[in-house]
Amino acid sequence: MEHIETLRALGLFDTRVPRYTSYPTAAVFTPRTGAGFQQRSLEELSPKEPVSVYIHIPFCERLCWFCACHTQGTQTLGPVESYIETLEAELEMLRDTLPNGLRMGRLHWGGGTPTILPPPLIHRLAKAIRSVLPPANDFEFSVEIDPTMVDRAKIGALAAEGMTRASIGIQDFNPQVQKAIGRLQPFEVTQACVDDLRAADITSLNTDLVYGLPHQNLARIEDTIDKVLTFAPDRVALFGYAHVPWVSKRQKLIDEDALPDDLARYSLATRASERFVDAGLAAIGIDHFARPGDGLATALDKGRLRRNFQGYTADSCQTLIGLGASSISRFPGGYVQNAPATAAYKQRIAQGVFPGARGYQMTEEDRLHARAIEQLMCTFAVDLDALSDEFGAPADKLAPYLKEMAERFAPFVLLDGTRMEVAPKGYALTRIIASVLDQHVPEGVRYSRAS
Repeated sequence: MEHIETLRALGLFDTRVPRYTSYPTAAVFTPRTGAGFQQRSLEELSPKEPVSVYIHIPFCERLCWFCACHTQGTQTLGPVESYIETLEAELEMLRDTLPNGLRMGRLHWGGGTPTILPPPLIHRLAKAIRSVLPPANDFEFSVEIDPTMVDRAKIGALAAEGMTRASIGIQDFNPQVQKAIGRLQPFEVTQACVDDLRAADITSLNTDLVYGLPHQNLARIEDTIDKVLTFAPDRVALFGYAHVPWVSKRQKLIDEDALPDDLARYSLATRASERFVDAGLAAIGIDHFARPGDGLATALDKGRLRRNFQGYTADSCQTLIGLGASSISRFPGGYVQNAPATAAYKQRIAQGVFPGARGYQMTEEDRLHARAIEQLMCTFAVDLDALSDEFGAPADKLAPYLKEMAERFAPFVLLDGTRMEVAPKGYALTRIIASVLDQHVPEGVRYSRAS
């Protein structure tokens, strides 16, 4: 209990901070950096370096109440087909802009619900992407899967187009929890989806779970984990529910009185982590787990683990090209987000204008802080010697920040010369500790809770 009270005193249960899937965070993006920067950044890419590509499919047949993503509901395929046409037009703009010979190292389809696409649209979109950005060696293709919106024909189409990893959204299997978040998904339906994916020889299976949901308790999350482990997942993401109804209006449908309190939420995360580690998965950063030999576990072992908008990744590509409404691109010079609203995104493409609506151009100091934050989020440590190898003498400017971390977060942070390390009992504080390095904290922005 003393351990919990120390975490409480250090702000674990009442501090709101970014998730640091990027730095600077999207909250500081500005319209001053938009389509022009986006086009220049695309033109300046080196064909010698493969890029990652993210495709955003914003449509869902049902809008889950817990979700804070940019999505929209539809019961017909008309809007989806129209959106695919716009994606094809955006890809043609890329064809006219990118240097010849550029290849694609990673491809991820996210949403929304990418599996809302029927097989003909799956093939059509995949063909359009490959015609502009051919796959590089060791190409990986991952897709977010809703088991209630997929069948063997869709899985077969995705497999035929080279899908190597499926990321299955689960959240929780308890019917009361599912009802409270507007996402009914029987275990049997998910099991059938897993069986079909395995039969299609998909080489990697991810499962996404969420703790901190309404009506969730230890017994229910333990039961969910028991069921998930029967799938023998290669990776597990265990995200904390971010209750931000001021951002996502649909979250107002969730009964706040049914949400676990601070201590219960912490217990859910801790017990779930223990269960996955006991099952033989390696803990990856603050909220992922992977089987030994999986690319994520290998990246951690070799010091190559990275963090991006999808969470932890083994992706070594330095550039991420985001396509579709609200997608964010990461370039060597900074970030650009496409117009978030689908209508605004489509209008820009129809006008022949790149859809970047807001972004941020990074300074060298930003890059240093970004790498230090990523290092901390991936390894629970900041090593100035390693940063000096990458950035030279400017890395020494971070020394006062490390000293502040050690003083503010004792006894969970240890400073040994040029290396700061978080003790395992303090891992839950990692996002708060990382915020010490954040030089861009806009006024009035409310983030999700740190716990």
